[in-house]
Amino acid sequence: MTDTQFSLSDIDCFQKICTNSSIKDREGKRFIIDDVEVAVFKVDGEIFALSNVCPHQHTTVIYDGYIENGCVVCPVHGWMFDLKTGKMPSCNAGLDSYPVKIINEQVYVKVIKKELKW
Repeated sequence: MTDTQFSLSDIDCFQKICTNSSIKDREGKRFIIDDVEVAVFKVDGEIFALSNVCPHQHTTVIYDGYIENGCVVCPVHGWMFDLKTGKMPSCNAGLDSYPVKIINEQVYVKVIKKELKW
């Protein structure tokens, strides 16, 4: 997404997390937004935001995974998650994927906090 696609009036519910240039290509970065663990990646100039919590054993290490074939691979368990959707290639399960906007080189992410209903 480019700066020209959005304006500052379009960022309701989005949180500014960093500058575009502070994210290295093909390396993850960890952020906590409203108590939600988020892993952010840049691949070929496009930025993706996923849950940072691997569903296998609920470890917060996705940001430290490596990029392969459009997926991030959990460094602990080897599970693969599509960068665009968060889904595992073999099924519909996976990580939450969050919308990203880039405005004036600033990266914004919209996290929808899950409400537990007991």
